[in-house]
Amino acid sequence: MTAPTAHGLEPIKSRLRLAGDRVGEGSLVRRVGEVVRAAGAAVESRGPLVSIGEEVRIESARGDLLSLGEVIGFEGSRVFVMPIDHLRGVSHGDKIVATERQPAIPVGDGLLGRVLDATGRPLDGLAPPVATTVQPIYAPPVAALERPRIHEPMATGVRAIDGMLTIGRGQRIGIFAGAGVGKSKLLGGIARHAADDVIVIALVGERNREVREFIEGELGSRGLARAVVFVATSDESPLRRVRCALAATTAAEAFRRDGKHVTLLMDSLTRVAMGLREIGLAAGEPPTSKGYTPSVFSFLPRLLERAGCQGDSGSITGIYTVFVEGDDLSDPVADASRAILDGHVVLSRRLAERSHYPAIDVLASTSRVMPQVVSKAHMDRAHRIRRMMAIYRDNEDLIAIGAYRGGSDKELDRAVDARSRIETFLCQDFDDPSSFEQTEAGMIAAEGASPASEEDEVLNA
Repeated sequence: MTAPTAHGLEPIKSRLRLAGDRVGEGSLVRRVGEVVRAAGAAVESRGPLVSIGEEVRIESARGDLLSLGEVIGFEGSRVFVMPIDHLRGVSHGDKIVATERQPAIPVGDGLLGRVLDATGRPLDGLAPPVATTVQPIYAPPVAALERPRIHEPMATGVRAIDGMLTIGRGQRIGIFAGAGVGKSKLLGGIARHAADDVIVIALVGERNREVREFIEGELGSRGLARAVVFVATSDESPLRRVRCALAATTAAEAFRRDGKHVTLLMDSLTRVAMGLREIGLAAGEPPTSKGYTPSVFSFLPRLLERAGCQGDSGSITGIYTVFVEGDDLSDPVADASRAILDGHVVLSRRLAERSHYPAIDVLASTSRVMPQVVSKAHMDRAHRIRRMMAIYRDNEDLIAIGAYRGGSDKELDRAVDARSRIETFLCQDFDDPSSFEQTEAGMIAAEGASPASEEDEVLNA
């Protein structure tokens, strides 16, 4: 037999190098399992050898891709997979193929102005976004001692928040509301007018109709230009709903690494928890209060703690809506969220019924970092306005039946005199944002402070 020449060996060497590269990528040796059961929202298979959180392919016996999925648990050789799409079309004997990678999304400035799904694919009919890099959606939070103290206010343009519940840049705060009290309008106002470089929005579990209404009506073209919106509607799988929250947080982290100040708006954290509940039950976890599984309450802090400041770079100010069923603030998700977040804004149905918008119940709300980010004069004035509001609320029934007589209580007299001014200050059209300076001037007018006392407070500040 004639020995191959050096020239004839080149194609063979080339093929060997290519094969070696493919082995390195794990594409020649596939780890494959077999579907033995599909029930509810999960798939059970015999094998393959995989790890928790790994992305897998669900393929038909002919090799067609049915859906991507994520490993949510295993027991011996039994593997539990949550598909990212619904189970229709999955059959006994189909394949579960390991990919040896974690779920990831494209990140970078190419995302600005785009509307994407939970996997980073476009929903706006445009070409896929040009990504600076691809980032895994699961990441650890910033270490405690790597977080600088919050010292700078972040203006939202909403007087009731900037004046009475001032948010610090890098803070995480919850908006607690029942259905139909104006949380979407409040989020839209913040998205349009927040004094940050980038707005990242996660719409989790929304009705399909509301997505376009929020993007075009509440956010508008001006707001969308500096924003990226991730969407997973209520009819999508629980895994897509959870990944939507993770994808938005991952995109916000990438902008923060670039030194930008980011406002992360998530509507709603409760829908994320509901998706986690479905995943946990499918994996065989025991239900606890209201059916929520233990993993829900361990996941929430891992998600929420990813927001905040990091070193000398940018920041993520997290604003999360929490849907409270039946306006019950003792709901398990609401309770757990209040314990993790740095403050809460409660929207009141009673105020909404009076067409008082935004329907923020100032007395039921708090910002834990407000004392660190505003002047002493601002803080003292907010305390005095709160006190007048509390005194008026305590005596509201007495005033309504005509039993109140002026002159008998100086504090109550002052609260009654200031009530209409305070209400005017707290009510606002979101198309008319207020700067931080305008908000402070409005607080002075609402309190009814005399010019002399104003000068004294400025000097004391």
